[in-house]
Amino acid sequence: MNTDADLLVPDTTAKRPRGRPRKTVDERDDGNRRVALLAAAALLFRRQGFAATTTRDIAAAAGMQSGSPFYHFKSKGALLFAVMEEGMRSALTRQHAAVQASGHASLSAHAQLRQLVQAHFDVLLGTGNDFVPVMLYESRSLPARQRKVLAQLISEYESLWTPVLTALHAAGELRAPVGLARLLILGALNWSVQWFDPKKGASVKDLTDTAMALFLKPCGTDQELPSNFARSPTD
Repeated sequence: MNTDADLLVPDTTAKRPRGRPRKTVDERDDGNRRVALLAAAALLFRRQGFAATTTRDIAAAAGMQSGSPFYHFKSKGALLFAVMEEGMRSALTRQHAAVQASGHASLSAHAQLRQLVQAHFDVLLGTGNDFVPVMLYESRSLPARQRKVLAQLISEYESLWTPVLTALHAAGELRAPVGLARLLILGALNWSVQWFDPKKGASVKDLTDTAMALFLKPCGTDQELPSNFARSPTD
């Protein structure tokens, strides 16, 4: 039977809930703040360049105090690497989704390449996708160790194109060597981040149609460029 004194003593026998403790509001918001910093950094690195962008600029763009980036990243260089790594992992996810999509394997090699090309343009030119363009033009600012990590991700990404290009080569639709063709095709697609402007009338679909017409010519088919893309998109 409990006495009054007993009631004053905390019960230490109560079972604690199993599993990890619930996150506080600040801890739950922590991930959102990191995402906001990455998005702001990617946008500014792309627009202004890595050297010209300060952590104060990034914090202001993310709606945070000037010292907030250092809570998540040790330096501006660490933030740059995080932007590039996030961009490549997101690109890999999209390309894997394209390759593994229902019905993809039953498509012709030509149609499979079209899906890869369009997914790549979406990565480069889609709304808010500043991450990969930053990697394309700012990777020289990273130390060798971090460039090696990115090189592995890039190699994995490019390897997804090899089976399709090999099949096209075997069918006579791709006359260039597969390895060199892959590099040239991706190089041409990547350059679109320098000149593409959706306000000038071309869409990602237009770019995909035009790229396919340039890279491949199926036997017996004369594929014309889209009429609204006949002139230079930079005019």
